[in-house]
Amino acid sequence: MTTLEQLLKLLKEGSLDVEEAARRIAELTEAEAAGKVDDLGFAQLDVERERRTGFPEVIYGEGKTKEQLTAIFQRLTGHSDRVLATRVDAEKAEAVLAAVPGSTYHAAARALTWFKKPILKVHEGYVAVVCAGTSDLPVAEEAAITIECMGSHVEKVYDVGVAGIHRLFRRLPVIRGANVIVVVAGMEGALASVVGGLVDKPVIAVPTSIGYGASFQGVSALLTMLNSCATGVTVVNIDNGFGAGYSAGMINKNMSKRS
Repeated sequence: MTTLEQLLKLLKEGSLDVEEAARRIAELTEAEAAGKVDDLGFAQLDVERERRTGFPEVIYGEGKTKEQLTAIFQRLTGHSDRVLATRVDAEKAEAVLAAVPGSTYHAAARALTWFKKPILKVHEGYVAVVCAGTSDLPVAEEAAITIECMGSHVEKVYDVGVAGIHRLFRRLPVIRGANVIVVVAGMEGALASVVGGLVDKPVIAVPTSIGYGASFQGVSALLTMLNSCATGVTVVNIDNGFGAGYSAGMINKNMSKRS
């Protein structure tokens, strides 16, 4: 007799009340899920991640061969209704596109996506992705694609850096209307502080590696954002559009649940 069958037997006999049975079944289910992987030899796919966290395992493309990336991508299509791979160059993307019908390459974001059904905006409200300059677009687009894969609508506000700050003010109604705001900026990274001082929504700041020598490949923007005097600004790692987009998608999802 399995553990689940034993619990149900105790429940039927009256030796276990409904609340305690539900608690034990939940623990049992969680323990079983924690042990499930799809073993490809070179990769151990966490096929139960969506049930635990609300979103499937995401593939990080850098460092993987096109053969490895293709194998992982193909296998994940059998476990979920959506697959996202980040940091994928054009050569690797071509291999996946040839092997997986329905997959799409987003060149600006360097991301691959696949959906069993057309993507739907299932969560209310939207996330604003605010980008300082055109050179920051790859990181901003990575954030936007991630948010969209999580079921939230994205409003893009691009090329509104502080050197021409009047461009930002023109788009403030859109930015203020968002449930959460992702701000992507390189150089000195001041845009996150400016936006943080103008809105009453959480701001997730993404420093990029764009800038001249003393920017130290994004360290300057990172330190500016970490030292922001604007309240409500949190910071992710340099060029981590995916991390910012994922957090923003989770926030919007949970706000949608409460509305």
